[in-house]
Amino acid sequence: MGILAATVSGQVSRRAFLISAALAGGSFVIGPRFAPPAEAAEPFLPNPFIRIPPSGPIELVIASVEMGQGVYSGIATLIAEELEVTLDQVRAVAAPADPSRYAHPMLGDQVTGGSVTIRGFWEPMRRAGAAARIMLVAAAARDWGVPAASCRAEAGEVIHAGSGRRIAYGALAGKAAQETVPEQIPLKPAAEFKLIGKKAPRIDTPAKVNGTAKFGLDAHPPGVKFAAIAVCPTFGGTLKAVEDGEALRVKGVRQVVRLSDAVAVVADHTGAARKGLAALRITWDPGANGGLTSAELERRIDAAMTDGDALVAHRSGNVAEAEAAGPGGVEAVYRMPILAHTTMEPMNCTVHVRPDGCDVWVGTQVAGRARQAAAQVTGLPVEKVVVHNHLLGGGFGRRLDHDGIIMATRVAQQVDGPVQVVWSREEDIRRDSYRYLNRSRVVVRLGPDGMPVSWRHRVVGPAIMARFLPILFKDGIDLDITNGAESHYDIPNKLVEYVRHEAPEGMLTGNWRGVGPTRNAPPVEGGIDEAAHLAGRDPVEYRRQLLGKAPRLRGVLDLAAERAGWGTPLGADRGRGVAVAADFGSFAALVAQVHVDTDGSLKVERMVCAIDCGQAVNPDILRQQVESGIIYGLSAAFYGRLTIADGAIVEGNFDDSPVLRIHECPAIEVHIVPSAEPPGGVGELGTPGVAPALMNAIFAATGKRLRDLPIDPSPLRRA
Repeated sequence: MGILAATVSGQVSRRAFLISAALAGGSFVIGPRFAPPAEAAEPFLPNPFIRIPPSGPIELVIASVEMGQGVYSGIATLIAEELEVTLDQVRAVAAPADPSRYAHPMLGDQVTGGSVTIRGFWEPMRRAGAAARIMLVAAAARDWGVPAASCRAEAGEVIHAGSGRRIAYGALAGKAAQETVPEQIPLKPAAEFKLIGKKAPRIDTPAKVNGTAKFGLDAHPPGVKFAAIAVCPTFGGTLKAVEDGEALRVKGVRQVVRLSDAVAVVADHTGAARKGLAALRITWDPGANGGLTSAELERRIDAAMTDGDALVAHRSGNVAEAEAAGPGGVEAVYRMPILAHTTMEPMNCTVHVRPDGCDVWVGTQVAGRARQAAAQVTGLPVEKVVVHNHLLGGGFGRRLDHDGIIMATRVAQQVDGPVQVVWSREEDIRRDSYRYLNRSRVVVRLGPDGMPVSWRHRVVGPAIMARFLPILFKDGIDLDITNGAESHYDIPNKLVEYVRHEAPEGMLTGNWRGVGPTRNAPPVEGGIDEAAHLAGRDPVEYRRQLLGKAPRLRGVLDLAAERAGWGTPLGADRGRGVAVAADFGSFAALVAQVHVDTDGSLKVERMVCAIDCGQAVNPDILRQQVESGIIYGLSAAFYGRLTIADGAIVEGNFDDSPVLRIHECPAIEVHIVPSAEPPGGVGELGTPGVAPALMNAIFAATGKRLRDLPIDPSPLRRA
């Protein structure tokens, strides 16, 4: 799917040719293969990721999905670097739903998320390209009767240095298929990189510009009908009754589908479906959550902070002893709201259920799970379900869940032929997989020199990983929601406690861009900032002293402070704030500069970010991702809050759940630390530091400390 709306799985299985491949421990392991007779018209398929046809572009099968983060270009660059081809000689093909071949080596599943794509595939994809190149060179050398060492690969050709003979990869396809897969696959040293680390246009851009790129909404199989859906607004509620007479009289409406908790109107086109949905008279049974309010949920999580069972997620030193010896310090509670994802492309899924099979057209971050979900709903064997994975119009963690695929499949079971189910923006926001309420209480004790001697942090929130990725749920502790809660600072005594507190029954909670660090960065970076102020120290210098054992984090802090002009005068009503973040194998520091008028109006003037992500595969994409993460974080810091009344989300569109507008966007600078370390993740690292950097900057400008999100400007009024 994506740029090339086809999979290669059928071709591979018919030829019984695939090399058995496994991704283990970050290495590309090649097993036995079954080579067909050499045929000039046959493509060369050295492994599950590369298809070299006799003519035309080389197809690279990308195991991770493209959702705007540039993964098609990133993975293609890794393969092309070792395959010795240019990026304009390749095109990306979405991998089929097949975790046995395309599981991410770090996650053990076919998942795109967690900023681990490049990290996990850094070596395996380069080895895939190198193995294919070695086999192509060996085939040419054998054909010419010369040593393979006397040949080299360059720009999709094999060249014999002595005679100047050259042959294109496509012409070698049949012969290369007969070569033995190399046991040793050496990789280039960084000094020889031609593509990695260099700026290059994204390979998915042309199709997105000319309109040929295929997103989930573009899936229109023959005979497709279109469905608009209404889900019971109350979490855990059900459908009681529906009068559909007026809806069925709408021109183009074909049927009304009733489910236990939803109603869908199926029509010839979306307009008719929407009009028919509006004509329904629906009666819902709100269930046990019918009277639920935001105030009640806030009361519950506050009670959990005080009375909930706390598990120790991290312990070093003796915090109780340090607290008893040093009573002075910081005690603060940070409150974070319910957040939606609001992806650009509304949630959608097209499904065709037949007695003997099921096809699903969707943009998803979890293709394998999508296949399993459709199989479970239909009762079909999983091998009878085909997932056609498309480009995603934004993921941000929302498309890590497959609840929408389940709902669309349930609708499709009652429809003759394929049906595309599209969520309105209101349904999207009111039936998201939310980042749920979060509470953090930090207690920092300072020694006689003003430096922290103990750090106590209690985190209260749900256990997403218990459901989503159990390998990150250990001994009752969600290792993601507690990630970074102990702080990155060198403090001799630390204690992190976790209180599991789930959302009400029927409310789906999930991953949100930046995951655990977005919950922990505000209390950690806010708490350290408060400690620095209490000690009468400059916030940057205070952090520098505490980061002596974290040189890469200290390095980005120094770079960001330098480029932001830290310490230089700003004038009245202005302030700078700083925050650091270390996760996803990368390190970032962010300096926010704000202006707070006397009436409390707040303007972010500048955001300066320094990032050390190891080897940058494509610096342009890296900057785009960090800028995107900062803007996403600004939207949440200013506007991100969903409220509940009568058991349902109140907000439903961008009028009451806004995102950052272009005139509100500050100047953003991203400075990359040159590095030869293995790559870290960048897609999420720009987001966690935004809110604490802003809150710290507001304090610098006004002397007023904010601890709740989103930012409420009313306490900042000074006139």
